[in-house]
Order: sequence, then structure tokens, then C-alpha cells
Amino acid sequence: MTNDYRRGSDGGRGSGRPSSRGRSGYQGTGRQSYNAGQSRGNDPASRLRGSGGPQVHNTRSRKSSSTEWLTGTPLPRRKAVMGLIGLGLGLGVFRLAGYQIVEADKLRERADARRLLAQTLYAKRGTIYDRNGNVLASSVECRNIAVNPQLVEDVDKTVSALVKATGIDKKTCRKLVESDGTWVYIKRQVDEDDAAALEKKNLPGVLFEQAMKRVYPYGNLASQVLGVVNVDNDGLTGLEKQYNKLLTGTNGSLVRERARDGSYIAGGAYKKVAAVDGVDLVTTLDVNIQRAAEDALAEAVEKTKAKNGSALVTDPTTGEILAACSYPTYDQTNLENAKTEDMNLRLVTDAYEPGSVFKTLVAGAGFDLGVVRSSTSFEVPASIKVGDDTVTDADKRDYAMTMDVREMMRRSSNVGFVLVGRKIGADDFAAYVDKWGIGHSSGVDFPGESLGIVKERDQYDGATLGSMSFGQALSVSPIEIARAVGGIANGGVMMTPHFYKSSKGDERDWGEGERAISEDAASQVTSCMQTVVSEGTGVGGAVDGYDVAGKTGTAQESQKRGNHAFFISFAPYENPEISVTVSIPNGYSSSNAAMVAKHVYRYFYGYASLDDILNSGALDASNERINGD
Repeated sequence: MTNDYRRGSDGGRGSGRPSSRGRSGYQGTGRQSYNAGQSRGNDPASRLRGSGGPQVHNTRSRKSSSTEWLTGTPLPRRKAVMGLIGLGLGLGVFRLAGYQIVEADKLRERADARRLLAQTLYAKRGTIYDRNGNVLASSVECRNIAVNPQLVEDVDKTVSALVKATGIDKKTCRKLVESDGTWVYIKRQVDEDDAAALEKKNLPGVLFEQAMKRVYPYGNLASQVLGVVNVDNDGLTGLEKQYNKLLTGTNGSLVRERARDGSYIAGGAYKKVAAVDGVDLVTTLDVNIQRAAEDALAEAVEKTKAKNGSALVTDPTTGEILAACSYPTYDQTNLENAKTEDMNLRLVTDAYEPGSVFKTLVAGAGFDLGVVRSSTSFEVPASIKVGDDTVTDADKRDYAMTMDVREMMRRSSNVGFVLVGRKIGADDFAAYVDKWGIGHSSGVDFPGESLGIVKERDQYDGATLGSMSFGQALSVSPIEIARAVGGIANGGVMMTPHFYKSSKGDERDWGEGERAISEDAASQVTSCMQTVVSEGTGVGGAVDGYDVAGKTGTAQESQKRGNHAFFISFAPYENPEISVTVSIPNGYSSSNAAMVAKHVYRYFYGYASLDDILNSGALDASNERINGD
């Protein structure tokens, strides 16, 4: 484009801004602008030289800035560019601070979760022993079997091998092998031999994890006492739960780096924290006495067709539990087929009407108060009114008899003990129920103890005193009754029943016990109980050569279910070493319960072996009620 310029007065070229008024040409009143060189003169030839000489260009532009539209104020271009760069850098720094400071932990955890695999190194759970050092429960190494579906090459071959090694359902196994993820458990706590055989097949994608599981050298012996643990070795029931913190120890960990496909990276991140094994526990149990009690109880329950039964063997002078069981029982290694109720140690978790065994405590209260002695006589009618009910004795006699307290105990006279209860009086009666610990925890170191149902003094009605005097109108757990009667055997001092004997070589001090009645009162009750076994309702529990003191009891459950049979005893009565309590719901006769105790005593004193208990046929359970209960 060629621009025309208006000439100045001197004939020179004027230079100026192009006109914006629509006229052709420019008005030249401004400053001259040159591209380079000196000013051209008026020589026309010089203007036609072309590129050989200096050329004139119109480089005049408007005084405007590229940032004027943004700020409203013109800024130099360089400052605008630098400002934008600074703003971008500021935003970048802010976002970087968010990544490295604010969200650093979360992002690090997310990254670690993708590349690091943490495995638990299970601590070896403490071993449980009986009092003689026999292992009742211990832990052995095993393995958890898992798969990384991303690495499995032959699904059919892998599924077939896993099913053979673990025994799981084939359809379930295939579903797991074809699932998403990089670590999917197939089965946990697989025996080491089975896992090792599978490992030798070198199947891609099959993974192994070290683990621990419980084993029981004596099978299901004392299973309700010992309890069970879950796959993570946490105690769920029994002593496993009661002393879980002691037995568990502290698990360790193993962290390894893995690639995107789940395989471990050689030389990658690796961190191992060793596990700390749990502490061993020595119990008060004796495996042989436990076996004798379980076998005798099982036979009695089966022969009487009772729903269940329980037996407890203790040392009444210390409170140590030598044996404890309920029947039916269960197998700790086969929980899928175990019934929840069979896992309960019923003598702790269940409560029943104690029936006539409660008369031992009523007699003890009367002797301790001094309102009666074993030789105190009463005129005992054939029946007596208790509230709206008429109470009679088991012999169904229709005439009155003169009886002292010993004879009432021997015959287990309900009517007679209603009279003893009235001698004691409601206030003192309620006070002694409390002193005996009835309705309170026995202190046994076992989870789930039932406290039963026992009325407070202000809840007594017109029938309460009379009914409770012969063991009705209340419910208690057998462990509570056993502790109280154990106090009678121990000169009036009740000891805390317990399973814990020692740990790390240190025995636990269970205290000096709690006195319920005087030594003289306890001696009188003991003498009456010896009469019960030698010539009364408890003859089924007698052992030749040893003086056993005991008391039978039955509690009416229903016409359909029959009586709840009890027998509680200790021997020798002058210097007790062992106490046996037996409870058989709907067991018909207390003589059936007494027979179980007899076999435990015979084993304890060397009269019978464990085989004799099962094979002698001496446990002839009776469905007939004998005179009294």
C-alpha cells in the first residue's frame, strides 16, 4: 500500500496519522517516522529507488495496552504477562501445598494400599493345662489359603486342586477364583500338611498365609469349660473368653511391596514386626476326674431320657473346680453342627428352683441363729397351709409325726421345714439368704453367670417364707448352691469357686473366703447331711468305706416334664476333700443324680477306673421316686 502525504510549506514530506475522517490521504502535522537511514529529500528519484535505499513506513499506532480491557487502566505488556505468570505460579503452589501437607497422609495411604500388602503374623495363643500339666488346648501353625484371581492361569485346574485341599464346595470355590481383587480367601486355618501338598503344585495365583489354630489333645473333654476361639484367635466362650487378654498375646505384621498384578517385587519394600506369644494358663481341672464326671453324667441323662444335665466337682476348702460339665456337649472342631445351648456350661449359665437341697441352708440359718438345733423336735402335721397352697410331704402320709430337725432332713420333710422357716422369721430368713450369697454372683471366673430370681425382703408375700423354706419360689444357678453348701463343708466359710490356678508359675490368691454361719452350725448341718446319705433319701450316693454327707432335692417342673433332680454332697464329711453337685432337669428322681456323684467318688477314692464307670453297668438310673426327695 502506498501512502500519500500532504506536503509541508517547505516542500518536504509531511508525516502524520492517517486520516480517520473518510478523506483520501493523510493530514500531515505530526512527527516524521522513518524505518532507517537519513531523511529523504525532494528528489523524486530517491523515492523510486525501491529496496535499494531506505524505505518509509507508517509505524504510528494507537497508545493502547493489551490489558486495558481487563483493568480499565492501560498497563505495559511486560507487567501484564508477568502478573499472569505470577498468578499461575501462586495457584500451583497452593495446590501443591494441598497435596504435600493437607492431603499428604490420605494420599500416602491410598498409594500404599495399592502397592503394599500387609499380612498378620498371628501370635501363638497360650496353652491351657490341667492341674497336673496335661495339655487341654494348645495352638499349632496352619495356613490360610487364598487366591489372586488376576494371576490364575487355569481356572479349572486351580478349582479342582483347591477343592481337594480344603473340602469346600466346588461351585463356591469357582466363584471365589473368578472374583475381582488380588487377595481372596478360599479357606482359613487349613492343616499344614494339606496346605504343603497344595503348595507343591505351584499353581499360579494360589497364595498362602501363616496362621494359628487351636487343637485339643483330649478331644471334646471339658469343651464347655475351655470354650472356643474364632479364626482370628479371639476367645468367644468359656475360659478362652474369660482369659482372652492373657492368652492372646500380640499379633505381628509383615508388609511387602507388590506389583500391579499382585505379585511380590523382589527387593521391594519389606517390614516385619514379630508376634509376641500369649501366656500359658494352668487350670484347677483334673482330666481324669473330668472324664469320670462327664461319662457318669452322660449315662444318667441318656438312661433317664432327660433333656440335659450338669455336674460340678470342687475342693470345698479352696474353691478349686476339679471338674465341670454339662450334657449334651459339643465338638470345638465342628462348630457348624454344634447347638448353642450345648455350648453352655449350664451349672453357671442356667438357673432352677433348688428344691430340697435348699433345706441345708435353711437349717444352717436356724442353727446359727440358735432358734433350733439338730435335736429340736416339732409336731409335724400331714399338711400345712402356705399362702393359698397346701403343702404335704413326699410320703403322702395322712397323720402327724414328731420329728427333730435331723429327721426332717433325713426324710426331706417339706412341712417340717415350713415350721423351721417360721421359727427363723421372715426378716432373719431374708438376711441369711443374702449371707449365703443366693441371688448374687458366686465370683466364679467364667462368663455368663446367671443370678437367678430371688425376692428381696420387701417383696415377700404371705407364701414367700413358707415356699422358700423348702426350696420353692426362687431360682438359682447350681454354682451358687455349690458355693453355699461348700461353706457348710468348710466350717461355715464359703470359698470362691474358680478355674484359674496359676500362670507364669505364680498362683492366684483367691482370698480367705466369706463366713456365712458359725463352725458349730456348719457341723450340725454336716451331721444331718451324713444321716441323709447313710440312711435317708441320699443312700444312692453312699460309698463303702467313706462317709459322704449330702442332700437330695427335686423341683416340680411340670406334669409332662417331670421333676428336676438334684444331689449335692461332700466327702469325707469330717474332713472334706471333694464336693460333688449334680443337676438333671426332668431327671425324675434325685437318686439318679446321687448315682452320678457316687461314681465320681468311687473313681476319686480308687474304687473304680474310668472304664469301670462305663462298663460296669452299675449306673442303673431309676424312673421311680423313692421315699422322699
